[in-house]
Parts: sequence; C-alpha cells; structure tokens
Amino acid sequence: MAWIIRALKEEDEAFLWEMLYQALYLPEGQAPLSREVIHLPELARYVQDWGSDGDCGFMVIDSLTGKPVGAVWLRLLTGNNKGYGYIDDYTPELGIAIFPEYRGQGIGTRLLTHLVESPCGQSPISLSVSIDNPAVRLYERFGFNVISRSDESLLMKRDCKILKSN
Repeated sequence: MAWIIRALKEEDEAFLWEMLYQALYLPEGQAPLSREVIHLPELARYVQDWGSDGDCGFMVIDSLTGKPVGAVWLRLLTGNNKGYGYIDDYTPELGIAIFPEYRGQGIGTRLLTHLVESPCGQSPISLSVSIDNPAVRLYERFGFNVISRSDESLLMKRDCKILKSN
C-alpha cells in the first residue's frame, strides 16, 4: 500500500473528532461507546478548536482511495484544561488513531516516525494509554517510558531526542 502523510490543518478538525473516537480503547468484546462520549470536556479538549498555537499533527491518506485513514497529533493541555497524560505545562500530549481496518499494517509506526522526526516532535511528549492496549509496545519502541500507573492506565513520557547533524 502507498500512503501519503501530510500536516493536519484547521479544516481537518472534523476528521480529528473521528480520530478521537477511534482512539478510545475498548477491550475485545466490549460494546462500542456512544459517539457522544467524545464531546465530554475531558475528551473534547484533545480536538476542540484544532489549529491553536502549538497544535501539531499529521494525517495519513490511502493514496489509492484518497481516504484519510489515521492521524497523530500533539496538543499542549495546561491549567484547567489538563488532559489524562498531563505531566507539566511544557510537555504536549500525544493523540494517535487509525481506523480498525487499517491497523496492523505499520501505519502507526510511520505516523509516529514522521511526528518525532518533525520539529514539533523534538520536545518531550506524554500520553495516557490503557494498560491492556497493544499500542503500549509501539510507544515503548519509540522511547516512551512509564512514569506512573493506575489499575487501568499508564502515564508514559518520551524525553526530548536531539537529532544529530553531520
């Protein structure tokens, strides 16, 4: 398959809402959540008013169909707007999602690679992930370490990686 990766734009907010829904981890066999759940303030903050200062992300498009199939994004959530992956006021939180029919094809790896090689990926990055989510292994491969854990989730952080120049 051939994939096109491009920067997210303000007009991609509607797609990001769908990606936010797709990012919600459900254990196998659990009934799908209502789509309205993404409008709860604790989730909506990851997408609402996309394109604000500091927002950075990329979408991947199937070059054969032109259909967007996934996205990765960073957002700095601070003050009363802290997210589940909050570490400090200087560490943006990661969001990533791929439509289920496209998972397991290396798209998540390509998106994360693109992000961490971009200028916005040079800062520390945090995320919150369900303990049982298979994506934990992907995050570990990208240098995310567990900072804390609860019964259901992990708080992970990737420290700033300085790109070496020749």
